Amino acid sequence: MRLDAKSAAIGGGVAAIAVAGLMFAFSGRTQPTGLYGPQSEPGKAGGAPAIAAAPRGDAVALTTTQMQHVKVAPVEEHEFANQREAVGNIDFNQDRSVQVFTSYQGKIRNVFAKVGEDVVKGKPLFDIDSPDYVQAQSTLISAAGTRKLTTKALERAHQLFEIQGIAQKDLDQAVSDQQAAEAALKAARDAMAIFGTSSAEMDRIVEQRKINSILTVTSPITGRVTARNAQPGLLVQPGSGTAPFTVSDISTMWMQAFVAEADSPLLHVGQPVQVKALAYPGRVFAGTVTTIGATIDPATHRMLVRSEIQDPKHELRPGMFTSFVIRTGDTARTAAIAADGIVREGDGTMTAWVTTDHKRFVRRVVKLGQQQDGLIQIVDGLKPGELAANEGALFLSNAAALASQ
Repeated sequence: MRLDAKSAAIGGGVAAIAVAGLMFAFSGRTQPTGLYGPQSEPGKAGGAPAIAAAPRGDAVALTTTQMQHVKVAPVEEHEFANQREAVGNIDFNQDRSVQVFTSYQGKIRNVFAKVGEDVVKGKPLFDIDSPDYVQAQSTLISAAGTRKLTTKALERAHQLFEIQGIAQKDLDQAVSDQQAAEAALKAARDAMAIFGTSSAEMDRIVEQRKINSILTVTSPITGRVTARNAQPGLLVQPGSGTAPFTVSDISTMWMQAFVAEADSPLLHVGQPVQVKALAYPGRVFAGTVTTIGATIDPATHRMLVRSEIQDPKHELRPGMFTSFVIRTGDTARTAAIAADGIVREGDGTMTAWVTTDHKRFVRRVVKLGQQQDGLIQIVDGLKPGELAANEGALFLSNAAALASQ
């Protein structure tokens, strides 16, 4: 028992000595045999150049071993583009998307296209059994027959009038009947055109006098089927409910982003943008701003900015997470430092650590700008050529905090 107590006392003494040594190592004080060695106190003859006095906790001196955790380099100049960044997502270009409805009510019989399939203009999408289409064909056949009859009657009336076989009023009536028949036929053909029937097909219907109740609905544009709600047996009506098909031209896509309210005065329609998609690292898609939101979201204080993105290879998909960069002015050449050389303090200020001798460091508050190419723009606080910690700034902050205790 006495031996155990004696060992515990010795262990406690060793621990106390170790803590005291660590506190001494990180203190900002200098001793003849301290961190700098004999006669190496900053500001004295033969020592390192002096740095302006800093409050306790804003300066720290490191040993050679501790310097392994810090990398010092001159503050360099770097050209920073005057640009803004925001995140957004991809959507179909709604200006080039068409909802394909039927012209008249009917029941779907067959479906010829699937979601994701590329279609050309005029390709059949589905067909329906339409009583309205039957009626339109019947009207066309009847109008064509009436016009043929009135045309012959008008020819006979002209012949009889020349030999004074009929009165002028009879000839005038024949002309009126023929003109009415022409108008009725034109109206019937226009009604058939609404169904998408070609002139050649109308002539065939009139010639054969054969009615087909099946109406085929074709794609109005070349693009990709982006939605399909058509199923055999489904009753559809023009412009009512959900469209049986949606076809979109995917040569261009939309990117919708929400930018900060403070950046809204810098943006305008027509500005070029560069878009990066998370699915394609290292790739850049070119685009142009097409729409600037008319309002600011009161909850987020952000504004909608929509851009039209060129996608000739059809690689982008709606819902993809993207980021965009838009230039808002000329480039600026200013001081810059690596991201690891900046520390965010507890009060929100940004600081860097400067030195003149690669041993003693002083904390300095800096004002930051943009971050590009792995460097952070220094608006105020550092000048090009000054020595600063490019790596290990956080280590220096922790060391200063320990030394100030």
